[in-house]
Order: sequence, then C-alpha cells, then structure tokens
Amino acid sequence: MSTTESSSTMSPARASRTESSIGRAIRLGLLRIGYEVRAYFRQGDTVFFTFLFPVVMLTIFSVSFSEASFGQTADGDEITAAWFFLPAMLAAGVLLSGLQNLAIDIAMEKSDGTLKRLAGSPLPVVSYFIGKLGQSFTTGLLQAGVLLLLGFTVFQVPLPENAENWVTFAWVFTLGVFCSAILGIALSAVPRSGKSATAVVIPITLVLQFISGVYLRFSDLPEWLQNVASVFPLKWMAQGMRSVFLPDELVVLEQNESWDLPGIALVLAIWLVVGLVITSLTFRWIRKDS
Repeated sequence: MSTTESSSTMSPARASRTESSIGRAIRLGLLRIGYEVRAYFRQGDTVFFTFLFPVVMLTIFSVSFSEASFGQTADGDEITAAWFFLPAMLAAGVLLSGLQNLAIDIAMEKSDGTLKRLAGSPLPVVSYFIGKLGQSFTTGLLQAGVLLLLGFTVFQVPLPENAENWVTFAWVFTLGVFCSAILGIALSAVPRSGKSATAVVIPITLVLQFISGVYLRFSDLPEWLQNVASVFPLKWMAQGMRSVFLPDELVVLEQNESWDLPGIALVLAIWLVVGLVITSLTFRWIRKDS
C-alpha cells in the first residue's frame, strides 16, 4: 500500500478522533460551568464583593439621592437617581463578574496548587476555560437580572419597551462580559500569591469604576480624565448600558454627545483580542517562581 493510500485510509479515523476530542472538551466544559458556578456561590466574600456589591451600591445611591433630579425626559418626567445609576451598576457588575472575579479566583487556584493538579488531570485546557467563561457569563446574567428587578420593582425605574434596546443590551453585555473575563484571566498573572490577589485586583477595579462614570457623572470629570477612561473598556460598557436604559435627552452628557454604539463594539472587540494575546503569552498553570 502506498503512502498516499495509507494517509487517505487514516484520515477519516483521525478526523473522527479529532471530532470526538473536541466534543468531549465541550461537554466537559459545559459540566465545568456548573461546578464553577456552585463553587462561586459557596464563597461568601466573593458573592458580596462581586455579585451583591453593585446591588448594594445601587440601593445606597438611590436612597441617598432620592430627592435629587438628574434631568428630565421629553415628556417632563424626572430622571431619578435609581434610573440614572442603574446602567452604570450593570456595567460595573459585568466588570466585577469577569475581571475581578476571575483575576482573584485564578490567582488563588495557582497559589493553592489547584491549577497544578488540574494540569495533571485528564481535564482538557479548553474545558477549564469554558468553565471559567461560563461562570462569568452565568453569574453576570443573574446579577443583571437582580439589578433590573430591583430597579423596576423597588425604585420604579422604567425599562425599555422596544426590542432594539434589548438587542443592544444583549450584545453590550455579552461582549463586555467575555472581554472582562479574558482580561481577568490575563490579570491573574500579576499577583505573586493568592493572598495578595485581592489587594492587587480590587484597587484596579475601583479606580476604573470611579473614572469611568459608574459612581460619578462622567460629564463632570475633567476632560483629560475622560480621555484616560476612554482607553479602558468599562467606560464603553457603561456608555452602552446608558444608551439602553436612559432617555435620548441625556446623550448630551456623553463624549461627543453621541452614544457611539459602533465605537463601543470596536473598543470592546479590540480589548478582547488584546486580552487573548496577553493571556496566551502569560498564562501558566503554575508560577515560574513557585
């Protein structure tokens, strides 16, 4: 039998094995999502600082500024604090569920030897990352649901009535959470130990929230600080959420007085690619200096 014939005979078998391995990796990854989500909700400090924190902050701002007006709609309705801050808290929730949660979680898994054990197990690498990304998406989606329910039922925030706004919410949320998650995996390489992960990661996310229009009105920030914030994805996620939930009259408070949805998609896509490149270059199952 010639070499060509032998290769031709083996190709279907190889293709079948490849398809089988891919299918196995995806199946294990989907199962891993369930494990990761259950592990997430078993950690009280993680649940508070990533899942409940935006909920608590929305409640504090809504109550503290209940008498303040943040503008009016074309129909003359007052824009309340809850209405104004809800989009920002949704964006912050995406950042916390992705970047903060995974950066700390993976750094701790490196430190306590979990990743070293997983590296020596039959679990495919792809399945591990599917589990982490799926956890971020699932917890972020649940968190968004809690925020929307709280805003609508307790603080009477009007929700969009047209499908176009909800489509925008879907792609901003999805692109934002995967962008944040990939950057969180990349950032997990920075802490030198699991114990220092919280001290390294949380200040970064807090600074980003303050300069990106989450806790402060973005238009009130100095122009140079707005330009700095525009480099990072959170500013664009918050802007995208505001385009969904705030009336068009408030677009004048944005940079260039535009929601700039194409710009939001472009910046988040760029950061997603940057995060993938950094992750591929820096991610290790164990630290080199361990």
